[in-house]
Amino acid sequence: MCRWLGYYGSPLRLQELIYNTSHSLIEQSRSARMTSHLTNADGFGVGWYGTADLPGIYKSVAPAWSDRNLQELAAQIESPLFLAHVRASTGTPVQQTNSHPFRHGRWLFVHNGFIAEYARMRRELLLAVDPALFGGIEGTTDSELLFHLALTFGLEDEPLTALERMAGFVEDTGRRHGIEDPLQMTIGMSDGERLFAIRYASGPIVNSLYVSNDARDVRLLYPKIEELQRLSDDARAVVSEPLADLPGLWREVPPATAIVVQAGADEERRFTPRPPRRREPAAAARSRVP
Repeated sequence: MCRWLGYYGSPLRLQELIYNTSHSLIEQSRSARMTSHLTNADGFGVGWYGTADLPGIYKSVAPAWSDRNLQELAAQIESPLFLAHVRASTGTPVQQTNSHPFRHGRWLFVHNGFIAEYARMRRELLLAVDPALFGGIEGTTDSELLFHLALTFGLEDEPLTALERMAGFVEDTGRRHGIEDPLQMTIGMSDGERLFAIRYASGPIVNSLYVSNDARDVRLLYPKIEELQRLSDDARAVVSEPLADLPGLWREVPPATAIVVQAGADEERRFTPRPPRRREPAAAARSRVP
């Protein structure tokens, strides 16, 4: 399985989470702990929000630990909100368009998991994507398709509801194909203002996901760790695996749960797949404008 992280808070250099912790994302790309895929070497990507209207993205097909450009960029780029991902392919090719994160406008999306028996379901799922969005699919992964299904079902207006519709649609399609547990996913995504994280699976085995505890409490727990003392009160990280073995720093996200990290109080709610309500294709809506 893939590994990913998301950060929200005061501006932070990417290297602090990608490189500079004891079990950083780079270490997870070499030796993950909480997955059957110990090595995540089938490409990587980072996406961050800076001074431009659209988030920046850097992707590669190389293993993350061997890319000197990533090391240079991570040491220079400072962002209040970013996502990073290291990939272990579940069958689709190792190519740059299959590396995460995926981008649509201001939205960034990363995924760990799979659609079971994806090859059997792919055509039917692809045909459900809004034609106005279809051209945005550049690669062949189930992850990118999940993103475009969520966009089809209203992600830009109702993010969590759209993801529930997407999950419901994939599960219904899979079960019509005789697949008992069609979906396994942890998802990280952002619109530049909020960080969303979802942990869900159709069956009993659910991929790991953790969120950091309140930064104020963490600073009190570890007053001698300078890096933690620099965190802003609203700083949060969501990760596939804890980045450091510090008791009290991480909290496991319960299965079937969605989290929204944002200004003010965070939101946590149950994630429940639901029947999809297709958004009207943009092209059809435009054709009726007088």
